[in-house]
Amino acid sequence: MSKSNRDDTPPERHRVELSVPEMDCPSCAGKIERSVGRLDGIESIDPRVTSGLLSVEYDASKTDERAIRERIRAAGYAVADERTEYAFAVPGMDCASCATKVEHALDGVAGLDRIDVQPTAGRVSVTVDDSDRRPSPSDVESAIERAGYDASVIDDGERAHVEPPTLWRTTRALGTGVGAVLVAAGLVLQFGLSESNVAVFELAGRTFLRSHVLYILAAAIAGTPIIRNGYYSARNASLDIDFLMSVGIVASVAAHHPFEGAMLAVLFSIAELLERYSMDRARGSLRELMELSPETASRKRPDGSTETVPASAVDVGDRVVVKPGEKIPTDGIICDGESAIDQSPVTGESVPVDGTPGDDVYAGTIVETGYLEIEVTSPADESTIARIVRLVEDAEREKTEREQFVDRFASVYTPIVVVLALAVATLPPLFVGWSWDTWFLRGLTLLVIACPCAFVISTPVSVVSGITSAARNGVLVKSGRSLEAVGESDVVAIDKTGTLTTGELSVTDVVALDGASQDELLARAAAIERRSEHPIAEAIVDEADATTADRRVDESTRTDYEVESFEALAGRGVRATIDGDTHYVGNPRYFADESGLDLGHRHATDGGVELANDTRQCGAGECVDVVSEVVPRLEADGKSVVLVGTDERLLGVIGVADTLRPEAEWAVSRLQEQRTRVVMLTGDNEGTARAIAERVGVDEFHAALLPEEKLDRIRALETDGAAEEENHVVMVGDGINDAPALATATVGVAMGAAGTDTALETADVALMSDDLSRLPYLFSLSSRANGVIRQNIYASLAVKAVLAAGAPFGVVTVIHAVVVGDMGMSLGVTGNAMRLANVEPERPDASER
Repeated sequence: MSKSNRDDTPPERHRVELSVPEMDCPSCAGKIERSVGRLDGIESIDPRVTSGLLSVEYDASKTDERAIRERIRAAGYAVADERTEYAFAVPGMDCASCATKVEHALDGVAGLDRIDVQPTAGRVSVTVDDSDRRPSPSDVESAIERAGYDASVIDDGERAHVEPPTLWRTTRALGTGVGAVLVAAGLVLQFGLSESNVAVFELAGRTFLRSHVLYILAAAIAGTPIIRNGYYSARNASLDIDFLMSVGIVASVAAHHPFEGAMLAVLFSIAELLERYSMDRARGSLRELMELSPETASRKRPDGSTETVPASAVDVGDRVVVKPGEKIPTDGIICDGESAIDQSPVTGESVPVDGTPGDDVYAGTIVETGYLEIEVTSPADESTIARIVRLVEDAEREKTEREQFVDRFASVYTPIVVVLALAVATLPPLFVGWSWDTWFLRGLTLLVIACPCAFVISTPVSVVSGITSAARNGVLVKSGRSLEAVGESDVVAIDKTGTLTTGELSVTDVVALDGASQDELLARAAAIERRSEHPIAEAIVDEADATTADRRVDESTRTDYEVESFEALAGRGVRATIDGDTHYVGNPRYFADESGLDLGHRHATDGGVELANDTRQCGAGECVDVVSEVVPRLEADGKSVVLVGTDERLLGVIGVADTLRPEAEWAVSRLQEQRTRVVMLTGDNEGTARAIAERVGVDEFHAALLPEEKLDRIRALETDGAAEEENHVVMVGDGINDAPALATATVGVAMGAAGTDTALETADVALMSDDLSRLPYLFSLSSRANGVIRQNIYASLAVKAVLAAGAPFGVVTVIHAVVVGDMGMSLGVTGNAMRLANVEPERPDASER
């Protein structure tokens, strides 16, 4: 929608491009477009849903950028640069019920655009706008504290997980210890020194013995944090474990069952402490990633001396000095020195790489032997390792399908069991006349069982453990959904160039035709290909430069051709004008379909491929059939073929070969052992594709695919097979050229993403090094993670079901419910999830390469 000028004054056109991250569907775009379109002077509106960008062209004499921003806000969306994010460490928030209380408390804070609670990380992130109602960090802290949790701001750019205090020295731990001692003393009085267990006072017709007083004191001291949290739960209308336990403790003491109340308070407090300890271990895997980058750097001064400064104070262009055994503080380029560098913190590659002047290096990697001077290319908070840490932190924000199921189930399960507990506690005494004491305790047991804490944390703690384990081994998984989906995938589609092969192409054959020489053929092709970024183009240019450097070029042959009207032909090649003639450098299919030249009868000049069996005599000399003989012979050897020519003549044929990755065959076989179908997709020719496919042993291959044809093939693989549901397809590529296919597949995996912004931002999973052996590891880890999640869910449900079934019959007591159902299962699911940290990549033996 747009509005044009209503007078004769020429419009003063301006264009503004704004980032609107929440504009992620056509419906969102339509709302924003209609809202902004109400302004006078709007010339055009271009909402780009896939990138979250809104481009608006307007008449500056009638409206301005501020008004456009206001109309976007009026539609219910925020412009990215209008919002500020604050992060808070909340160590006490370690389960789903805790997160719910904090979230409810923050809902009442005006000016918050987004609230993101991450219990497995002990972290809360909020986004505030720049309006007059904008809250301060202290306002957010106060709201979190009103929910019953301590909070502290994480400094901008730090993003670190605050190291928790020693758990066993906290106030809660001390109170729990005192409560346990009082319960033990009460038991001694009640059963060991019964003659001393005399009455102390009477209240409401009930006699309180010395042991009762000790039990009440134990319940008060150990239960105070529980009751306080239960109060906040009630304020926030949260039917969670703290509220249920608070009701149980208070009701037990009020009903003259102080022993049960004391045991409930002490055992539940012990359970909470053990769960916190277990959760801190899980969070520790995230903190280990944080600690990879050093806090300081040795910056070189202009006079040659060095100074020690915080890594965050180093600017782009500065030089830093790194000595043997030290960590590199920021991403950069080696200016001076040589050393073996341990890049395992970033890439997971255990074998050190040799760093020489001009090489890229990454923050957090370790200089092993030499002295290096490095020019900084990115700030510390934008280094590769910093981006990895941010992405790993953010990975748990998007809930997996299993997490969503668990949340839905828990929202139904808890109220049902609470109602059942009330029914068990009241109905038998009221209608049958059975003992109030007996059925109260049985109802109390069911009330404890109603908490689904272990069930709810079973999935997120597994996801965090799996994602951090992958990151330590050079595999960056962007979300829990991606980790889950990889293990459920039926098909792996792998690009050939740069994935199964190294992507380092070189010219192997130069066949000159129609009177051209090899030097002329190379020179003309290279002149055009210098403007292309395709790997084959780079190989041709490198060969031409090497030929010139070796002085093997005929002095009479021109090498400085002036190129005009360059145009890339997607999936076919390139064309340009040289000396007034249109030249084409492209694949055989393009020449056969478009050129009009007789490719079956060309005259050979000289060539780098054996032509003895391909040539025959005609009136003009030796002639060859390019389509039926030369091209198939080169392709049969696994080479890519490029033809060079004009509208009038074919200058020749160039053969280019890629190098197969040494671990490619091993990786494919391991994937197949995991019952995964491996399909190779390539834009290369049939012969080359077949040769590579046979060498690595893929299940099938599809060659000569244009970019849009790769997308069609991905969709076909998703619907292929007898299964009623769609297949899950993992696409593996280089992260740039294969971006559309990576985005279309269920999970996109980018190769060699270390230091590559595009791959880190766009792929679902990034293999940080060019190591295909990490792909079977990813599938193995994902399968194990899914198995662990299923084990945790089923075990939690089974234990809760058994306990719930036994509680009404008195077989299960409060102690069983707390020790087994709450503490035991929470520790069990967390410990089971931590096993994923022990999954290590398998490496092929030299004999398997």
